Amino acid sequence: MSAPNARFTVAVYPGDGIGVEIMEATRRVVAAAQEAVGGFALDMTAYACGAGNYRDTGEEISEADFEAGRAADAILLGAIGLPSVRKPDGTEIAPHLRMRAEFGLYAGVRPVKLYPNVPTPLKDARAQNIDLIILRESTEGLFASVGKGVVIDDREAREQLVITRSVTERLTDQAIGLARGRKANGAKGLVTCVDKANVFAAYAFFRKVFNERMDLATDLNRSHAYVDAAALDLVRKPWEFDVMVMENMFGDILSDLAAGLVGGMGMAPCAELGDEHGLFQPAHGTAPDIAGQGIANPSAMLVSAAMMLNWLAAKHDAPAMATAGRGLERALEIGFENGSVRPYDLGGDTGTEATANAVLAALPQALDEVK
Repeated sequence: MSAPNARFTVAVYPGDGIGVEIMEATRRVVAAAQEAVGGFALDMTAYACGAGNYRDTGEEISEADFEAGRAADAILLGAIGLPSVRKPDGTEIAPHLRMRAEFGLYAGVRPVKLYPNVPTPLKDARAQNIDLIILRESTEGLFASVGKGVVIDDREAREQLVITRSVTERLTDQAIGLARGRKANGAKGLVTCVDKANVFAAYAFFRKVFNERMDLATDLNRSHAYVDAAALDLVRKPWEFDVMVMENMFGDILSDLAAGLVGGMGMAPCAELGDEHGLFQPAHGTAPDIAGQGIANPSAMLVSAAMMLNWLAAKHDAPAMATAGRGLERALEIGFENGSVRPYDLGGDTGTEATANAVLAALPQALDEVK
């Protein structure tokens, strides 16, 4: 176990809409897991950012609050944005995109897992075995052109796709690490490169670098899929995938498609990882139409927090945090198993607070199982 005085700072950005509610529930569960396991402490400080802050102060986030994220050991983010709030050029409020760029958060880890009793549109019984990771490059690809695209004489628009060796190598290494960890727990040990290498030189380069790094991982298997075929197979046979690695835009699209197979965006956690920094957030939006009603599904936020604990544990050799992270996710799974977690967006009647309470009730059993 890690030393009792192992302390870590977490910059908390609740954001907008339901982000505030799911963050409150998640902080309560994380605090309970910390107390139950012991051996580490999290200093969690909340900072203002998002569309509401822009509306009220004229800035998405203050420089001091932004730098607090840079200095923290980890960042926990709720959700950002409001439909009625836009910049003068019509674009959304998105301080987290700046965090991706400045903190080097190139690896977007999107777990896709079907929890017990969660409905799926797939009728095949094998769909119950959906458990994969979409690894989305998050700093370049087509998104490298954000804010740099041009419209020429109102007759033509251009954006530039960027793939670099440095980022693709590190992204593939992240995929290798994820696949090895999953293989140790019984997964396939398979990494699939998703691209459009048959048409575009940039994606052929992405595949080339992927293969070079995979040549060094002789303990794993690899496969390749063009993005259109990958989209088809995510619907036809998602249980055959393990870790899928891809460019930014492809990951943006396929991760939402995959979320639709396991209950929707309320079940879509995310980790944005770099070599030094980690940001953890649900992949869903702020859902202002239900904000303040206490019915938001905090599942994705809870799993994102569990991913934060696991990442901090690996980075700082703090196994107590890994126990807390595994226990938190297992407690949520137990809640789905025994029916105490039935979120509204999945046709149930369990609100945000009730879901958190169910996870708290399951936490002792979960921690016994994972220790």
